[in-house]
Amino acid sequence: MSVTAKNDAGVARTSHADATKVWDIPGGIHPAEHKTLSNRTPIQPAPLPKQLIVPLAQHLGAPAESCVQLGERVLKGQKIADAAGLISAPVHAPTSGVVSFIGPQPYPHVSGLPGTAIVIDSDGLEQWTELHPQPHYRSVEPAVLLEIIRQAGVSGLGGAGFPAAVKLGARTTQKIHTLIINGTECEPYITADDLLMREQAEQLVAGIEILAYLIGPETILIGIEDNKPEAIAAVRAAVGERPFTVKVFPTKYPSGGEKQLIQILTGEEVPSGGLPADIGMLCQNVGTCVAIHDAVLLGKPLISRVTTLTGEALARPMNVEALIGTPVRELLEFAGLDASRLDRLLMGGPMMGFTLPSLDVPLIKTTNCLLAVTAAELPPPAPALPCIRCGECAEACPASLLPQQLHLWRVCRSLSRQPAAAAAALLRTRPRACAAARAQPVRLHRMRRLRLRLPIEHSLGAVLPGGQGGNPRAGAQAAEGRTLQAALRDAPGALAPSRGTQGSRAQGPRRESCTRQSGADAVRRRARTGRSRSRQEQSVER
Repeated sequence: MSVTAKNDAGVARTSHADATKVWDIPGGIHPAEHKTLSNRTPIQPAPLPKQLIVPLAQHLGAPAESCVQLGERVLKGQKIADAAGLISAPVHAPTSGVVSFIGPQPYPHVSGLPGTAIVIDSDGLEQWTELHPQPHYRSVEPAVLLEIIRQAGVSGLGGAGFPAAVKLGARTTQKIHTLIINGTECEPYITADDLLMREQAEQLVAGIEILAYLIGPETILIGIEDNKPEAIAAVRAAVGERPFTVKVFPTKYPSGGEKQLIQILTGEEVPSGGLPADIGMLCQNVGTCVAIHDAVLLGKPLISRVTTLTGEALARPMNVEALIGTPVRELLEFAGLDASRLDRLLMGGPMMGFTLPSLDVPLIKTTNCLLAVTAAELPPPAPALPCIRCGECAEACPASLLPQQLHLWRVCRSLSRQPAAAAAALLRTRPRACAAARAQPVRLHRMRRLRLRLPIEHSLGAVLPGGQGGNPRAGAQAAEGRTLQAALRDAPGALAPSRGTQGSRAQGPRRESCTRQSGADAVRRRARTGRSRSRQEQSVER
């Protein structure tokens, strides 16, 4: 039995027995956390740099377009670049000063290529532009609030930087009934969200209330991993009697992924190729919620963020509140960088981060961590070895993929999409993989965890005679299929029986027979006759 009530904000609160129940996700790993390096001290204000490099592409979508001139004096919080389209976001001056350059500058990207930026020489005055806060936002139309958030340049601070106003204002096929706030921060080393929740829990909850007013969800869930006890206590104290549910769940990577977090908190899965909005859910990072609070209640645009500075090459790992555009070199020097020990500098964590091309790149809106590692701390990965099909990758995959089968699937898919002559040529260059695909159709499709039955059958059926396998294009390819069947027989090693089956009287002849026909034929023939399999084959399947 459940009881539903509404608070002053119009949010329905449902109280039931499993209000704090969490679900598990498939796979996942438990890497060393290394979070205590930076989470033992409060957030520190970063020094004001003499020069700020403000890139125009700090979000997903089109880069912003400059609206200031060379030599123009700008104020702190003044818009210096307009959004260039629907999926874009404006950029603002992080401090007051003079625009000294507009053009290519070092940019934090894995490619190492420069990006267009506006360079501001700071005057040290920190003079603000005029702000327009909205303390009584409940009397403002939601569309007006969305425009305020858009003009403040708020984009996702926990992931790819998708513009927040676009995500909140998207027209979905169904109403958003669940708002999920992501405070997981499962990536090793990073503690920016942890410290943010500890020290700015009130602002976080106020930002969530603004989101609740905008989208009107029935349920609001705040997800935090159990390795952040101080943040959990602070958020619960700030929530108080509000109709928000704080859910704590075991630490596991990658619980912070949007789709994984939805499954953990609700037990529902986002459809393959779909979005959370397709099942009536919307996720926002805790940092984004604080930025929305600042934009609406304080009138401040997004010009700074909390960033983790960590790694054994730093003497004083910490979290800093730094201005957007601050050169990375200055932040690392503030944290006591030992250049002699620095091996690599990563933006982000060791799992999802990337190596920065230089120390001259600026901090941007999506920079949640700067990881300065030594060679011993994060050694280069060992050389890749051939797959031995141990299955450990499948056990760890949180998306339930079968990486050890991807090559086989790719070869079969390539055969189904190519004319007979091209497919025959492919067989001659890859006889072993293709022969394996033809020689073991029954064994493969009967493996419990293997989900390749339809791709294998359709792929083979598309190119073999008669269009067997149910592929709708098979009829038009029957002639090519007959040509390919001859190529299959002539391909090097195509009909060679497996060495492990030469000594089995029951399996050897059948294996050779299967290789001379389509995989789909073999599956249907064995299912129809119910012929008993050899003891060796049964042991393999078990």
